Amino acid sequence: MNTDPALETLFLPLREGYLRWPSEAALLLNARDGWPLHQQLTPGLLCEQGFKPEFDALQRSGVSVLQRIEKDARFALVLALPPRNREAARALYARAMRHLVPGGVLIVCQTNSEGAKSGEIDLSRIAGALTVLSKNKCRVFWTRPNEPRDEEQIAQWAKLDVPRPILDGRFVSRPGVFAWDRIDRASQLLVDQLPSDLTGRAADFGAGFGFLSSQLMTRCAGIRALDVIEADTQALDLARLNLAAFDDRVALRYQWHDVMQGVADRYDVIVCNPPFHAQQGAERPDIGRRFISAAADALNPGGRLWMVANRHLPYESVLNAAFGEVRVHAQQDGFKAIEAIKAVGSKKTERRR
Repeated sequence: MNTDPALETLFLPLREGYLRWPSEAALLLNARDGWPLHQQLTPGLLCEQGFKPEFDALQRSGVSVLQRIEKDARFALVLALPPRNREAARALYARAMRHLVPGGVLIVCQTNSEGAKSGEIDLSRIAGALTVLSKNKCRVFWTRPNEPRDEEQIAQWAKLDVPRPILDGRFVSRPGVFAWDRIDRASQLLVDQLPSDLTGRAADFGAGFGFLSSQLMTRCAGIRALDVIEADTQALDLARLNLAAFDDRVALRYQWHDVMQGVADRYDVIVCNPPFHAQQGAERPDIGRRFISAAADALNPGGRLWMVANRHLPYESVLNAAFGEVRVHAQQDGFKAIEAIKAVGSKKTERRR
Protein backbone atom coordinates (compact mmCIF):
# COMPACT_ATOMS: atom_id res chain seq x y z
CA MET A 1 0.00 0.00 0.00
CA ASN A 2 1.15 3.57 -0.64
CA THR A 3 2.46 5.74 2.18
CA ASP A 4 -0.26 7.93 3.70
CA PRO A 5 1.19 10.06 6.54
CA ALA A 6 -2.17 11.57 7.52
CA LEU A 7 -3.89 8.19 7.79
CA GLU A 8 -0.96 6.78 9.78
CA THR A 9 -0.91 9.74 12.17
CA LEU A 10 -4.70 9.70 12.59
CA PHE A 11 -4.42 6.42 14.51
CA LEU A 12 -1.48 7.59 16.65
CA PRO A 13 -3.59 8.44 19.77
CA LEU A 14 -5.06 4.93 19.66
CA ARG A 15 -1.76 3.13 19.02
CA GLU A 16 0.04 4.98 21.82
CA GLY A 17 -2.72 4.53 24.40
CA TYR A 18 -4.05 8.07 24.68
CA LEU A 19 -7.45 6.75 23.62
CA ARG A 20 -9.16 3.35 23.49
CA TRP A 21 -11.10 1.86 20.62
CA PRO A 22 -14.79 1.93 21.63
CA SER A 23 -16.91 -1.15 22.19
CA GLU A 24 -19.60 0.59 20.12
CA ALA A 25 -19.37 1.43 16.41
CA ALA A 26 -16.87 3.95 15.00
CA LEU A 27 -16.92 6.08 11.86
CA LEU A 28 -14.12 7.23 9.55
CA LEU A 29 -15.05 10.18 7.31
CA ASN A 30 -13.26 10.72 3.99
CA ALA A 31 -11.72 7.30 4.54
CA ARG A 32 -8.75 5.93 2.64
CA ASP A 33 -7.35 2.43 2.65
CA GLY A 34 -3.92 1.83 4.11
CA TRP A 35 -2.01 -0.32 6.56
CA PRO A 36 -3.14 1.65 9.67
CA LEU A 37 -6.68 0.36 9.06
CA HIS A 38 -5.41 -3.21 9.25
CA GLN A 39 -2.60 -2.99 11.81
CA GLN A 40 -4.94 -3.09 14.80
CA LEU A 41 -8.41 -4.44 15.48
CA THR A 42 -11.10 -1.90 14.58
CA PRO A 43 -14.36 -3.74 15.36
CA GLY A 44 -17.48 -1.93 14.23
CA LEU A 45 -15.61 0.52 11.98
CA LEU A 46 -17.71 2.00 9.20
CA CYS A 47 -16.10 4.16 6.52
CA GLU A 48 -17.57 6.90 4.34
CA GLN A 49 -15.98 7.64 0.97
CA GLY A 50 -17.56 9.27 -2.09
CA PHE A 51 -14.56 9.00 -4.44
CA LYS A 52 -14.91 5.79 -6.42
CA PRO A 53 -11.24 4.70 -6.61
CA GLU A 54 -10.85 5.08 -2.84
CA PHE A 55 -14.26 3.45 -2.25
CA ASP A 56 -13.25 0.46 -4.37
CA ALA A 57 -9.88 0.13 -2.60
CA LEU A 58 -11.58 0.09 0.81
CA GLN A 59 -14.12 -2.46 -0.36
CA ARG A 60 -11.42 -4.73 -1.82
CA SER A 61 -9.55 -4.68 1.50
CA GLY A 62 -12.63 -5.91 3.35
CA VAL A 63 -13.54 -2.66 5.11
CA SER A 64 -17.22 -1.72 5.52
CA VAL A 65 -17.74 1.40 3.40
CA LEU A 66 -20.66 3.54 2.22
CA GLN A 67 -20.88 6.48 -0.18
CA ARG A 68 -22.75 8.51 2.41
CA ILE A 69 -23.59 7.83 6.04
CA GLU A 70 -27.19 8.34 7.12
CA LYS A 71 -27.72 11.71 8.78
CA ASP A 72 -29.06 10.27 12.03
CA ALA A 73 -26.26 7.70 12.51
CA ARG A 74 -24.38 8.23 15.78
CA PHE A 75 -21.00 6.86 16.88
CA ALA A 76 -18.86 6.78 20.03
CA LEU A 77 -15.78 7.54 17.96
CA VAL A 78 -15.55 9.59 14.77
CA LEU A 79 -12.28 9.91 12.86
CA ALA A 80 -11.87 12.35 9.99
CA LEU A 81 -9.38 13.15 7.23
CA PRO A 82 -10.41 16.65 6.12
CA PRO A 83 -10.08 17.75 2.49
CA ARG A 84 -7.69 20.53 1.50
CA ASN A 85 -10.45 23.10 0.83
CA ARG A 86 -11.13 24.95 4.10
CA GLU A 87 -14.87 25.41 3.56
CA ALA A 88 -15.27 21.72 2.73
CA ALA A 89 -13.20 20.85 5.81
CA ARG A 90 -15.42 22.99 8.04
CA ALA A 91 -18.49 21.28 6.62
CA LEU A 92 -16.88 17.92 7.42
CA TYR A 93 -16.22 19.02 11.01
CA ALA A 94 -19.87 20.00 11.36
CA ARG A 95 -21.04 16.62 10.11
CA ALA A 96 -18.53 14.83 12.33
CA MET A 97 -19.91 16.63 15.38
CA ARG A 98 -23.47 15.66 14.49
CA HIS A 99 -22.48 12.00 14.10
CA LEU A 100 -21.05 11.86 17.67
CA VAL A 101 -22.99 10.52 20.62
CA PRO A 102 -22.83 12.72 23.74
CA GLY A 103 -19.45 12.11 25.35
CA GLY A 104 -18.03 10.65 22.13
CA VAL A 105 -14.53 11.33 20.83
CA LEU A 106 -13.60 13.07 17.57
CA ILE A 107 -10.11 12.57 16.08
CA VAL A 108 -8.91 14.63 13.11
CA CYS A 109 -5.62 14.59 11.21
CA GLN A 110 -4.17 16.76 8.44
CA THR A 111 -0.75 17.20 6.92
CA ASN A 112 0.95 20.50 7.72
CA SER A 113 1.03 21.37 4.02
CA GLU A 114 -2.76 20.99 3.77
CA GLY A 115 -3.61 23.39 6.57
CA ALA A 116 -3.35 21.34 9.76
CA LYS A 117 -2.89 24.40 11.99
CA SER A 118 -5.95 26.12 10.49
CA GLY A 119 -7.92 22.91 10.88
CA GLU A 120 -6.98 22.70 14.54
CA ILE A 121 -8.14 26.29 15.12
CA ASP A 122 -11.39 25.70 13.24
CA LEU A 123 -12.31 22.52 15.09
CA SER A 124 -11.65 24.16 18.47
CA ARG A 125 -14.27 26.81 17.61
CA ILE A 126 -17.07 24.23 17.60
CA ALA A 127 -15.64 21.49 19.84
CA GLY A 128 -13.68 23.27 22.56
CA ALA A 129 -10.23 22.35 23.87
CA LEU A 130 -8.16 19.89 21.81
CA THR A 131 -5.27 17.56 22.54
CA VAL A 132 -2.63 17.75 19.82
CA LEU A 133 0.26 15.57 18.65
CA SER A 134 2.65 16.17 15.75
CA LYS A 135 4.31 13.45 13.68
CA ASN A 136 5.05 12.62 10.04
CA LYS A 137 4.69 16.33 9.14
CA CYS A 138 1.07 16.08 10.30
CA ARG A 139 -1.00 17.21 13.25
CA VAL A 140 -3.54 14.93 14.89
CA PHE A 141 -5.98 16.54 17.30
CA TRP A 142 -8.84 15.11 19.28
CA THR A 143 -11.56 16.12 21.70
CA ARG A 144 -14.64 15.17 23.63
CA PRO A 145 -16.71 18.14 22.45
CA ASN A 146 -18.08 20.61 24.95
CA GLU A 147 -21.70 20.26 26.02
CA PRO A 148 -23.86 22.06 25.15
CA ARG A 149 -22.44 22.31 21.66
CA ASP A 150 -22.40 25.47 19.59
CA GLU A 151 -25.29 24.37 17.37
CA GLU A 152 -25.52 27.73 15.63
CA GLN A 153 -21.91 27.59 14.41
CA ILE A 154 -22.24 23.91 13.51
CA ALA A 155 -25.34 24.68 11.44
CA GLN A 156 -23.55 27.52 9.64
CA TRP A 157 -20.64 25.29 8.72
CA ALA A 158 -22.93 22.46 7.65
CA LYS A 159 -24.42 24.82 5.05
CA LEU A 160 -20.99 25.20 3.43
CA ASP A 161 -21.57 21.79 1.86
CA VAL A 162 -24.90 22.79 0.27
CA PRO A 163 -24.88 23.36 -3.53
CA ARG A 164 -24.88 27.09 -4.32
CA PRO A 165 -25.16 29.20 -7.48
CA ILE A 166 -21.90 30.18 -9.18
CA LEU A 167 -20.99 32.20 -12.28
CA ASP A 168 -24.09 34.42 -12.08
CA GLY A 169 -26.33 31.41 -11.59
CA ARG A 170 -25.23 29.51 -14.70
CA PHE A 171 -24.28 26.52 -12.56
CA VAL A 172 -24.49 25.26 -9.01
CA SER A 173 -21.46 23.91 -7.21
CA ARG A 174 -20.00 23.29 -3.78
CA PRO A 175 -16.56 23.63 -2.15
CA GLY A 176 -14.35 20.58 -2.42
CA VAL A 177 -15.05 19.57 -6.03
CA PHE A 178 -12.52 20.40 -8.74
CA ALA A 179 -12.52 24.11 -9.72
CA TRP A 180 -15.73 24.41 -7.74
CA ASP A 181 -16.36 28.15 -8.17
CA ARG A 182 -15.03 28.80 -11.69
CA ILE A 183 -14.48 27.42 -15.16
CA ASP A 184 -10.89 26.22 -15.21
CA ARG A 185 -8.75 27.46 -18.09
CA ALA A 186 -8.11 24.01 -19.51
CA SER A 187 -11.81 23.19 -19.85
CA GLN A 188 -12.51 26.59 -21.40
CA LEU A 189 -9.73 26.05 -23.97
CA LEU A 190 -11.25 22.72 -24.95
CA VAL A 191 -14.74 24.17 -25.26
CA ASP A 192 -13.42 26.97 -27.46
CA GLN A 193 -12.16 24.33 -29.91
CA LEU A 194 -15.18 22.03 -29.95
CA PRO A 195 -16.78 21.85 -33.41
CA SER A 196 -20.54 21.89 -33.85
CA ASP A 197 -20.66 18.76 -36.04
CA LEU A 198 -20.18 16.18 -33.27
CA THR A 199 -23.03 13.68 -33.43
CA GLY A 200 -24.33 10.44 -32.00
CA ARG A 201 -23.77 8.94 -28.59
CA ALA A 202 -21.30 10.79 -26.37
CA ALA A 203 -19.59 10.50 -23.00
CA ASP A 204 -17.90 12.96 -20.68
CA PHE A 205 -15.09 11.18 -18.83
CA GLY A 206 -14.49 12.81 -15.44
CA ALA A 207 -17.38 15.22 -15.89
CA GLY A 208 -16.99 17.25 -12.69
CA PHE A 209 -20.01 19.47 -12.09
CA GLY A 210 -21.01 19.19 -15.75
CA PHE A 211 -19.42 22.12 -17.57
CA LEU A 212 -18.04 20.21 -20.57
CA SER A 213 -21.26 18.20 -20.87
CA SER A 214 -23.37 21.35 -20.90
CA GLN A 215 -21.24 22.97 -23.59
CA LEU A 216 -21.17 19.84 -25.72
CA MET A 217 -24.96 19.64 -25.74
CA THR A 218 -25.35 23.37 -26.29
CA ARG A 219 -22.99 23.46 -29.28
CA CYS A 220 -23.77 20.11 -30.91
CA ALA A 221 -27.39 19.54 -31.85
CA GLY A 222 -26.50 16.10 -33.21
CA ILE A 223 -25.67 14.64 -29.79
CA ARG A 224 -28.60 12.35 -29.02
CA ALA A 225 -27.32 10.58 -25.87
CA LEU A 226 -24.72 11.44 -23.25
CA ASP A 227 -23.19 9.41 -20.43
CA VAL A 228 -21.92 11.66 -17.65
CA ILE A 229 -19.19 9.66 -15.92
CA GLU A 230 -17.60 10.94 -12.71
CA ALA A 231 -15.76 9.30 -9.79
CA ASP A 232 -16.64 11.98 -7.21
CA THR A 233 -20.19 11.41 -6.01
CA GLN A 234 -20.59 15.05 -4.90
CA ALA A 235 -19.57 16.32 -8.33
CA LEU A 236 -21.91 13.84 -10.02
CA ASP A 237 -24.82 15.08 -7.90
CA LEU A 238 -24.02 18.62 -9.06
CA ALA A 239 -23.90 17.52 -12.69
CA ARG A 240 -27.44 16.14 -12.35
CA LEU A 241 -28.62 19.57 -11.25
CA ASN A 242 -26.63 21.49 -13.85
CA LEU A 243 -27.72 19.35 -16.79
CA ALA A 244 -31.39 18.95 -15.89
CA ALA A 245 -32.38 21.49 -18.56
CA PHE A 246 -31.23 19.05 -21.27
CA ASP A 247 -33.36 16.13 -20.10
CA ASP A 248 -36.00 16.66 -22.79
CA ARG A 249 -33.52 16.80 -25.68
CA VAL A 250 -30.77 14.31 -24.85
CA ALA A 251 -30.89 10.86 -23.26
CA LEU A 252 -28.75 11.52 -20.19
CA ARG A 253 -27.26 8.81 -18.03
CA TYR A 254 -25.18 9.42 -14.91
CA GLN A 255 -22.52 6.94 -13.80
CA TRP A 256 -20.51 6.94 -10.57
CA HIS A 257 -17.50 5.19 -12.02
CA ASP A 258 -13.70 5.16 -12.12
CA VAL A 259 -12.76 5.68 -15.78
CA MET A 260 -9.33 4.19 -15.10
CA GLN A 261 -11.06 0.81 -14.84
CA GLY A 262 -12.38 1.14 -18.40
CA VAL A 263 -15.99 1.52 -19.52
CA ALA A 264 -18.35 -1.06 -20.96
CA ASP A 265 -20.28 1.08 -23.46
CA ARG A 266 -19.38 2.37 -26.92
CA TYR A 267 -19.50 5.98 -28.12
CA ASP A 268 -19.15 8.21 -31.15
CA VAL A 269 -17.76 11.14 -29.14
CA ILE A 270 -15.85 11.44 -25.88
CA VAL A 271 -14.82 14.68 -24.20
CA CYS A 272 -12.56 14.88 -21.16
CA ASN A 273 -10.30 17.02 -19.05
CA PRO A 274 -8.57 14.19 -17.21
CA PRO A 275 -7.17 14.82 -13.73
CA PHE A 276 -3.41 14.75 -13.45
CA HIS A 277 -3.11 14.86 -9.66
CA ALA A 278 -4.09 12.32 -7.05
CA GLN A 279 -6.46 13.46 -4.29
CA GLN A 280 -3.46 14.02 -2.01
CA GLY A 281 -1.81 16.30 -4.57
CA ALA A 282 0.92 14.17 -6.18
CA GLU A 283 1.24 14.52 -9.97
CA ARG A 284 -0.16 11.45 -11.70
CA PRO A 285 0.24 11.51 -15.50
CA ASP A 286 -0.70 7.83 -15.52
CA ILE A 287 -4.31 8.86 -14.83
CA GLY A 288 -4.48 10.78 -18.11
CA ARG A 289 -2.89 7.89 -19.98
CA ARG A 290 -5.49 5.51 -18.58
CA PHE A 291 -8.27 7.90 -19.59
CA ILE A 292 -6.89 7.94 -23.14
CA SER A 293 -6.69 4.14 -23.27
CA ALA A 294 -10.23 3.84 -21.92
CA ALA A 295 -11.45 6.32 -24.55
CA ALA A 296 -9.70 4.44 -27.35
CA ASP A 297 -11.35 1.20 -26.26
CA ALA A 298 -14.77 2.81 -25.87
CA LEU A 299 -14.96 4.73 -29.18
CA ASN A 300 -16.55 3.29 -32.29
CA PRO A 301 -14.37 3.24 -35.45
CA GLY A 302 -14.21 6.82 -36.66
CA GLY A 303 -15.19 8.08 -33.20
CA ARG A 304 -13.64 11.28 -31.91
CA LEU A 305 -11.93 12.07 -28.63
CA TRP A 306 -11.64 15.73 -27.66
CA MET A 307 -9.44 16.26 -24.63
CA VAL A 308 -7.33 18.90 -22.94
CA ALA A 309 -4.11 18.41 -21.01
CA ASN A 310 -1.20 20.26 -19.51
CA ARG A 311 1.25 20.92 -22.32
CA HIS A 312 4.17 19.25 -20.50
CA LEU A 313 2.40 15.93 -19.93
CA PRO A 314 3.64 13.14 -22.22
CA TYR A 315 0.38 11.90 -23.71
CA GLU A 316 1.35 11.88 -27.40
CA SER A 317 2.86 8.40 -27.38
CA VAL A 318 -0.29 6.73 -26.05
CA LEU A 319 -2.49 8.86 -28.32
CA ASN A 320 -0.50 7.98 -31.42
CA ALA A 321 -0.48 4.30 -30.50
CA ALA A 322 -4.23 4.14 -29.89
CA PHE A 323 -5.71 6.44 -32.55
CA GLY A 324 -5.57 6.76 -36.32
CA GLU A 325 -5.27 10.55 -36.34
CA VAL A 326 -4.11 12.96 -33.64
CA ARG A 327 -4.25 16.72 -33.93
CA VAL A 328 -3.33 19.47 -31.48
CA HIS A 329 -5.83 22.25 -32.23
CA ALA A 330 -4.65 24.89 -29.78
CA GLN A 331 -2.03 25.58 -27.11
CA GLN A 332 -2.60 28.31 -24.57
CA ASP A 333 -1.74 29.10 -20.94
CA GLY A 334 0.24 25.87 -20.63
CA PHE A 335 -2.56 23.66 -21.94
CA LYS A 336 -3.19 21.85 -25.23
CA ALA A 337 -6.54 20.94 -26.81
CA ILE A 338 -6.33 17.68 -28.74
CA GLU A 339 -8.59 15.81 -31.14
CA ALA A 340 -7.95 12.10 -31.70
CA ILE A 341 -9.91 9.99 -34.19
CA LYS A 342 -10.30 6.22 -33.84
CA ALA A 343 -8.97 4.49 -36.94
CA VAL A 344 -11.55 2.82 -39.18
CA GLY A 345 -8.91 0.53 -40.69
CA SER A 346 -5.34 -0.20 -39.72
CA LYS A 347 -3.71 2.83 -41.35
CA LYS A 348 -2.73 5.65 -39.01
CA THR A 349 -1.89 9.25 -39.74
CA GLU A 350 -0.83 12.14 -37.57
CA ARG A 351 -1.39 15.84 -38.23
CA ARG A 352 -0.56 18.88 -36.15
CA ARG A 353 -1.25 22.51 -36.79
